[in-house]
Amino acid sequence: MKYIYIGLAICIVLAFSALNASAQVDLVETETLVNDTIEKKVEVAFRSVNEQDLLGGISVIDVEALTKKSYTLSSFSFIENVVGGVNGNIWGMNEMLVVIDGMVRDANNVLPTEIQQITVLKGAAAVVLYGSRASKGVVQITTKRGQLGEPSLNIRVNSGVRVPKAYPKYLGSAEYMTYYNEARMNDGLDPSFSAEQIYYHSTGDNPYRYPNLDMYSSDYLKRMYNQTEGIAEIFGGNERVKYYTTTGYLRESSILDVGNTSENYVSRMFARGNLDLNLHENFTVSTDANATFYDAHGARTNWWGGAANLRPNRVAPLIPLTYLEENDAPSWAQIDASRNVIDGRYFLGGTQLDPTNPVADAYAAGTDRFVSRQFQFNTRFDLDLKSVLEGLKFRSWYGIDYAMTYNKTYVNEYATFEPIWTNYDGPDRIASLNSYGVDRRSGTEQINNSAYRYTYNLGGLFDFSRTVNENHNWYGMVVANAWQRRMSGQYHMLTNVNLGIQASYNFDHKYYVDFSSALPYSAKLPSDNRLGFSPTVTLGWRPVKEDFFGTSFFDDLMLTVSGGIINQDMDIRTDENEMGYYLYKPIVERAGWYSWADLGGEAATRFNRGESPLMTFVQRKEINVGLRGSILNRAMTFDFNYFMGTMDGGITRPVSIYPIYFTQVGYPSGSLIPYVNYNIDDRSGFDFSMYFNQEVSGVDLTLGVSGMYSTTEASRRDENLSEENMHLSRIGYHVNGLWGLESLGLFRDQDEIDAAPVQAFGETVRPGDIRYKDQNGDGVIDNNDQVFLGRWDTPFRLGVNFTAKWRNFTLFAMANGYFGGHGLKNNSYYWVRGENKYSDIVRDRWTEETKDTATYPRLTTTDGANNFRASDYWLFKTDRINLSQVQLTYDIPETALEGSFVKGLSVYVGGYDLLTISKERKHFEMNVGSAPQTRFYNIGVKGFF
Repeated sequence: MKYIYIGLAICIVLAFSALNASAQVDLVETETLVNDTIEKKVEVAFRSVNEQDLLGGISVIDVEALTKKSYTLSSFSFIENVVGGVNGNIWGMNEMLVVIDGMVRDANNVLPTEIQQITVLKGAAAVVLYGSRASKGVVQITTKRGQLGEPSLNIRVNSGVRVPKAYPKYLGSAEYMTYYNEARMNDGLDPSFSAEQIYYHSTGDNPYRYPNLDMYSSDYLKRMYNQTEGIAEIFGGNERVKYYTTTGYLRESSILDVGNTSENYVSRMFARGNLDLNLHENFTVSTDANATFYDAHGARTNWWGGAANLRPNRVAPLIPLTYLEENDAPSWAQIDASRNVIDGRYFLGGTQLDPTNPVADAYAAGTDRFVSRQFQFNTRFDLDLKSVLEGLKFRSWYGIDYAMTYNKTYVNEYATFEPIWTNYDGPDRIASLNSYGVDRRSGTEQINNSAYRYTYNLGGLFDFSRTVNENHNWYGMVVANAWQRRMSGQYHMLTNVNLGIQASYNFDHKYYVDFSSALPYSAKLPSDNRLGFSPTVTLGWRPVKEDFFGTSFFDDLMLTVSGGIINQDMDIRTDENEMGYYLYKPIVERAGWYSWADLGGEAATRFNRGESPLMTFVQRKEINVGLRGSILNRAMTFDFNYFMGTMDGGITRPVSIYPIYFTQVGYPSGSLIPYVNYNIDDRSGFDFSMYFNQEVSGVDLTLGVSGMYSTTEASRRDENLSEENMHLSRIGYHVNGLWGLESLGLFRDQDEIDAAPVQAFGETVRPGDIRYKDQNGDGVIDNNDQVFLGRWDTPFRLGVNFTAKWRNFTLFAMANGYFGGHGLKNNSYYWVRGENKYSDIVRDRWTEETKDTATYPRLTTTDGANNFRASDYWLFKTDRINLSQVQLTYDIPETALEGSFVKGLSVYVGGYDLLTISKERKHFEMNVGSAPQTRFYNIGVKGFF
């Protein structure tokens, strides 16, 4: 906790010291210079370059400009829309590295209002200098910094409502009981509920004796809830000191409105300070600090889990006291002893099978507060060594991040009461009560689930830049970079150590050549193989500068070709060893439940794995081609990239290439087969972004279209398949594949079952069950009959954004498209089995009467092992278009603000996550077992002082 307070203190000191310093030196207006710098300078690995000199595989987003017309809370809101190449990953590779102001950090700890620019580094040459852990792409975030000018203040206030999109639809008690009886009869069992019971549950005359619990009703949920945020920014500076500080607070309430859940909230308070000091004409220092307080307070109830699982007929959570007879002294004594009489009118209901429930939890189980605290500090020193060599500079940096999380909980026990009903005099009355549990409040706050994480960043570089004879532009860099992360519960730290070298030349910004390489070091590998070499080469050509190009409608045109090999250790890991250390070492361990007499009672020994002295880095081998430019005075700008390559040397234990005696059979089993570099994946695809700019009748219009298509197929795998099972081979199929059985509809009758191959999934197949195809012709349907069903990711990602500016009005809209993917409807809403709650989907179940029209298998009280497994019966296309944002902004005219202390004022209204266009819209908008998705309607005010 002390680090948090230190962070806040640093931020405050930065703000006030910077303000005082700026007041002591004459101010210089440099707005044009600042804007010019923002427009042309792009932050890449360890340096900034002019935008015109960007080589292939790099995209840049001007977040500061976007936030003037688009309010958002996520730092990643724009990267999948306004540029190509990002689809939850970069160029089809998961686990991108996030770098904030040169430090490896989390993207969720910086807000869009704090960000100046985001650079997406995609190509191998663009990321190589960051080392092994950056091998799958980098999102580089640059926060705002101070500017030359008088102290300025920006204030932004937003407030809006979140409205749930959809809730799951579950059956009421009577319908559920009817269908559950049907399921039991399908399984050859007697019904559980009588017709009389079902009738009384259906009438609703006494919902306390015959419950019909709907946890999505307005009795427990609000129609909407509020989210409010306020942010202040102070910035300015002079030739000696430039500063930027910001602080803000966000609070979001909850849709729940029952018991203590009405006080649920999430809050986030933060403070950031960035300070740049020009101590000497050759020496500058930058110091940044950030502190974030995040809290999530709530009642101790698993409301949404209960809403998806608690059957409607099981329990009435709140029962009125009026049902108790006045002369029933024993029952009144039990209630009077309870500490949880709700509003003086209700007692908590329960049963022997359900002694507690989410509603009662919301009132009496206590509260829980999740706490997250983060402190970040970094400093950078820049030294101009022109006295030694013109163009030579040195930079060093150091950063430390500290994050901790824990829960503060008050755990209460409580009693519930099951009424024993009677109606001897006509109306229903409670004859007596059975109690379950006890009321106990310790009053002691518990601290649990504590976790921490430290991240250290350290590095230094020499760079050299020189222009000779106006046209020959040289650049060179040697950089040493390291970062290390220690996490609670893990013995080893996550480490990235790298030495990078870059040498670049361009002639008159027309011909480019760049050599960038790295020497990564990994402790995951045997000592002889821990140092790697990652070379990349990039060539660039700007043909519009050629004489033969002549007069053209092209403003600019740039062609780049890049190739390289990056050695990485990110994929040196297994499911059992996520950190990936010591996989090259052999392991012999104790195993078995028996012992040998001559071992004095010691258990048997088995080999876990053999030695792998040749284990080395996994290699990203890639070639990419880029083309970017603009035409007709930037009426259209475009950026295209094509990439292809392999990920060579994935870690596996290749059983098929080792002798059979390397595997220890019997009990205990074991193996001498080591982990080796074997798997190969082939990856290819393209990305694009195009912007069209046009003025029509005084309206400035901008349309942006971006997207990416990528595919990654398994090129080599360790497989030992028989000829009849070759359809199980993963080679040639996408690595993100869905595999399952091919369905042939539902069995109509027993004759079809008898004539079909045996479906060996551990339960008797009956009419109404799913029928599968025998792929290998062995007469048995089992897991050897699986086939490729489709990709679970999104092959093609499309983003569209539109801006229309007329006078002081600005309209901004953003939509995202996802095409080519598939999914399985396999959660509890669709796979209704055993004692599950029944959703409305079961209305289309198979029966003898509906065998020709049924779209859902027969109901069953078993685990449904035959029906509820991966197959194309549950497959659906994930194609959809989401209208993610629409915002209208009005800038108050400057003439209306003359003579006031307000320099600028804007108001805006917006809607977010407004619309999903898809055949599967209901599925996409519905959450099962978690809080609902929401649409957000916001109004905001932004002032500049």
